[in-house]
Formats: sequence, C-alpha cells, structure tokens
Amino acid sequence: MQAFTTLTSIATPFPNVNVDTDIIVPARHLKTIKRTGLGRFAFESLRYGADGALHGEAVFDRAPYNTAEILLTGANFGCGSSREHAPWAIRDMGYRAIIGPSFADIFAGNCVKNGILTVVLPQDQVDALMAEGDAARPVTIDLPAQEVRTQGGVVYPFDYTAEHKRMLVEGLDEIGQTLTREEAISAFEEKQKHMLPWLYRHHGTSRPASGGTA
Repeated sequence: MQAFTTLTSIATPFPNVNVDTDIIVPARHLKTIKRTGLGRFAFESLRYGADGALHGEAVFDRAPYNTAEILLTGANFGCGSSREHAPWAIRDMGYRAIIGPSFADIFAGNCVKNGILTVVLPQDQVDALMAEGDAARPVTIDLPAQEVRTQGGVVYPFDYTAEHKRMLVEGLDEIGQTLTREEAISAFEEKQKHMLPWLYRHHGTSRPASGGTA
C-alpha cells in the first residue's frame, strides 16, 4: 500500500450530501474482486448519459479536476451498504484523500484499508476548502502534522486515529500491519508448542497438524 505523508493537490468540489455507496459504484459492478478498473464506473449515474457514453460534464471529468487527488464532499459521505468496492473505485479514479464534514463509519474504515485518508472537518471549514477547490487553488494535507493547509496559509487541524495514522504513514494494509508483529507472533507460537504440543506433531516439523490425533 502506498505510504501517505503529505499530499498537495487541487481538490475536486463535490458538496453533495448523503452520497451512498451505490452512487459511488453501482451494485451491478460488484462482481469483480480486483481493486483496479472500477474507476470508470465511479459515480456512473452522474458521469454517463442514457446512451452509456461519458458526457464529460461532471466535475470529476473536467479539467483541472480530472487529475485531482483530493475529493471534497458533503456530510454523511459513503452511507448505505458496506461495499469495499466504493473506496476501490475512488482510489482507482486517482483520489488519495477525501475531506468532508462526516463519513459513514464502515466506509471510512474501508478507506484506510485501501490507502485513502478521510479527513473530518467542521462544515464551515469544508465550505472554505470548497471555495479553494472552485478557484482551482491547491491545498496540502499533512498527515504527520494532522493539518490541512491552504495556499494562503490558513491551517485546519484535524483528528485522526493513531493506529490508522500509522497504517497510512507506513503504507501498511492489515496484512502488513500484522507482519510487523512477527516477534509477538513467534512468542505466541513457542508458548503454544509447550501448551499444545500435539498440534505440532506432523512428520517431524513444527507445522500444526491439519486434524486427527498424533
């Protein structure tokens, strides 16, 4: 997973509230188990016409926002069904961070698992950043400092969970995070060998038996 420290980018202003995961990526595209390729389906109902063609009028597809890495949203973004495909689609569009007044809890949790930072700020500060986005002025997100900074020098501090911050700064997904605890895992295995030795009697190896008795 790509590490996240600081990011400077124009921000796409998308102030819609209560945007659910079916708007982010429609259910008919959930058959894939790949994390890539879903960006073309993201916000499909807003970006494509009745003929199925991309009309290019949505803010996501207009320059300069079509290269933005920060998305500005309205309240309760990511509500609805708990589909991890939603952050997959957003990440595949090129967004690495989303700033808004509030996010659905499951959506925010799925975002951090996929390297996307969700920043919660008060509505008035989000509105001020929307104005920066409308003017196509880049903003900077500094995760180690937990700040959003404008080109004009305005600073907006934000709170973020320490464990999730470590995951993003070090570029660790859940598997990577587990592997950093190798010492604790080895200590547990050694303790288990003494407590349950029959688990490890498998052709002279230390691998646990798959079933049955020794």
